[in-house]
Amino acid sequence: MQSQIVNNQFKNIDMGTLSQRVINMAESATLKMTQKSRELKAQGIDIISLSIGEPDFNTPVSAKQAGIDAINNNDTHYPPVPGTPALRKAIAEKLRRDNGLDYKDSDIIVSNGAKQAITTTFFAILDKGDEVIIPAPFWVSYPEMVKLADGTPVFIYTTPEQHFKINAKQLEEAITPKTKAFIFSTPCNPSGSVYTKEELASLVEVFKKHPEIIIISDEIYEFIQYEHKHESMGQFTELKDRLVIVNGVAKGYAMTGWRIGYIAAPMAIVNACNKIQGQYTSGICTISQAASVAAMQLSPENSEEVQNMCKAFRARRDMFYKLLMEIPGIKLSLPAGAFYMFPDVSAYYGKSDGATVIKNSDDLCMYLLYNAHVACVAGGAFGNDNCIRLSYATSDDKLREAARRLKEAFAKLKN
Repeated sequence: MQSQIVNNQFKNIDMGTLSQRVINMAESATLKMTQKSRELKAQGIDIISLSIGEPDFNTPVSAKQAGIDAINNNDTHYPPVPGTPALRKAIAEKLRRDNGLDYKDSDIIVSNGAKQAITTTFFAILDKGDEVIIPAPFWVSYPEMVKLADGTPVFIYTTPEQHFKINAKQLEEAITPKTKAFIFSTPCNPSGSVYTKEELASLVEVFKKHPEIIIISDEIYEFIQYEHKHESMGQFTELKDRLVIVNGVAKGYAMTGWRIGYIAAPMAIVNACNKIQGQYTSGICTISQAASVAAMQLSPENSEEVQNMCKAFRARRDMFYKLLMEIPGIKLSLPAGAFYMFPDVSAYYGKSDGATVIKNSDDLCMYLLYNAHVACVAGGAFGNDNCIRLSYATSDDKLREAARRLKEAFAKLKN
């Protein structure tokens, strides 16, 4: 199936021209559905898109002004590859202020978004055959990033009853002599699950027995959680010499288009990423870095804009959760962070509206797109084919209408 998809993408090109790397690479499911939604919208169809992971808020005023000032001040020349001194300093100060972590400016490298930061890290640490443990459900790009760097993804599967979080026993059982790294996100995309300090501590006890494993902690949704304060993996200082913290400005500051991510990591990994980045992207846009310096000075405690965004997401979560739970057959736990619902919809597999038989999450998402005109993402892309991902990063009115359409479309599916 994957080869067929790729063949369709490149049907006008001699396939012998392309590398096996790109032929074997899966297309991003989230971006693919977003593109389909845009195509249907261009045809005049009223599509409600719940597929993209992007805050529907604007960048904070202070960050926008800092970007404007950078342009007016002609800050438009090549920047240092690892990031401007001002931004690396601001990130180190943010880590101290918000997370109680002690990192020097030199422990940080800035990239074109958190996606590049993770990919570059994998290029820096993996050799062919190295295994990377990934709890499922996972962000769609993790496995492809690992494979792109010649690594082998190894999955730990979880259930809704676990709130989609792994435990220490599962982690221990997944480790082999080939295990090189472990990557996870908290809060999690797509499940919205959040690890408590106690849960992280239990995983740390396992990692302490395996000092060769590098831990990559994706904390990009740090500010968007509702029940507890964020617990960073960085608080466990015994892991610091092999911990890579990933973050950025996209989600917490509504700055997706500015494309700024970063890692805080041991010097050897930072230097390796700097070496790689210097060859294929060089430094990151100076205007975006200037805006991000201003963003880093904001925190949930001192920024009304950050606070209001999180409050709005919480209210939407509560409303949308209640509406989805009115749909018979859906199983859903209340997410504690991020802005996604990840309902188990497998009760509808094998059912039909008379024209389409639903066999899996891909079939269901296409059925909902063309019949309910609601775009969501198949759970199979995240490692759990029983589920679909719905983003509630849109207006209350659109969420209410989407829930109405979904309920109506699900009701048409019969045995």
